Amino acid sequence: MTKPTARIIDYYVWLMSDWAYLGGVRLVQMAARHGVLINHIPMRMQDVYAGSGGVLLAQRSWQRQAYRIAELKRRRARLGVRLNIEPKFFPSDVDLASCMVIAAQRRGLPASELANGVMRAVWAEDQDVSDPSVLLAIAGQAGIGGAGLLDAARTESVQAEYRGNTARALAAGVFGSPFYLFAGELFWGQDRLEMLEEAIARCATGDLGRSPGVAPRASA
Repeated sequence: MTKPTARIIDYYVWLMSDWAYLGGVRLVQMAARHGVLINHIPMRMQDVYAGSGGVLLAQRSWQRQAYRIAELKRRRARLGVRLNIEPKFFPSDVDLASCMVIAAQRRGLPASELANGVMRAVWAEDQDVSDPSVLLAIAGQAGIGGAGLLDAARTESVQAEYRGNTARALAAGVFGSPFYLFAGELFWGQDRLEMLEEAIARCATGDLGRSPGVAPRASA
């Protein structure tokens, strides 16, 4: 008997992303509902922007910056989540945190809890996630041995994977955070989670590849 193929969401995420923070817990809940695995692919957004024509927040026009704040306030109210629109430590270096997530995933540890803990520390708790002691505390809250992960995060193997995630993201068509890739279909932003869930449901019923409301072609 052939074993069923595991269904996996490739989750391209920048751990300094406000939008990824807003969707992080819901992504985990959705994956659990459908028995889908999450493959965390932390990336350096600066490098992804450089390769895809993106513009860093501080370099965007005032109109775009103002609208981002308005939209964050709307999402905060709609979702009922804690969100500091202007966190104390933003931007901050998340390279070490990203490598810890990679190391956790390699060891079969709860990478989702660690990644969401890092983003929560930035956007709800005003913590400096570039500080190793802060990362140790976040790992501890996630029930993970932080000291071992810190050591692993500093290895060349893990750092090479992190560097390689930029090329991987660009090759997949990623240009922002969060991005979700499932069964060959890309979804950009936490506001596409419902569409991602619809795609997962279609996959479960064998209808992947056919958009909702589109009737299948009659056979010749």
